[in-house]
Amino acid sequence: METINRLHRSLLRGDEEQDEEGFLGESEGLCSLSPLQRIYGFAACLVAGLAFMLLSLIVFARPIKFAVMFTFGNIMAVGSTAFLIGPGQQARMMLDPVRVYATAIYIGCVVLALFCALLIHNKLLTLIAIICEVCALIWFPKALP
Repeated sequence: METINRLHRSLLRGDEEQDEEGFLGESEGLCSLSPLQRIYGFAACLVAGLAFMLLSLIVFARPIKFAVMFTFGNIMAVGSTAFLIGPGQQARMMLDPVRVYATAIYIGCVVLALFCALLIHNKLLTLIAIICEVCALIWFPKALP
């Protein structure tokens, strides 16, 4: 949360200095983005993810296409926050003791949805896995102390 506050202050001041951790905790010199570039990356990834999820509803009758498109869009939408706080910080937050169960259920449901769609070809099991995936995402922010 502090990283987001620093990003917000930096955007308001307009300076380009960054003292945050970068990609997987490395120094920012190797992979540096300005605060505005981070916002653009977040927005683009989030919009693309939401577009994939909405477009997947068109091919709902075909479980393979539906599961792949929906899951890819879902991962893009969740991963969009890595632009704001960095992938290392996001991984640490997802593996926080209070969120580890929601994270494990989410990742398990992603794998299960793809397994049911690509290998089993069962529409009902794929739909159940997708519903569980969405429920895990809804539960994730509520898994705070």
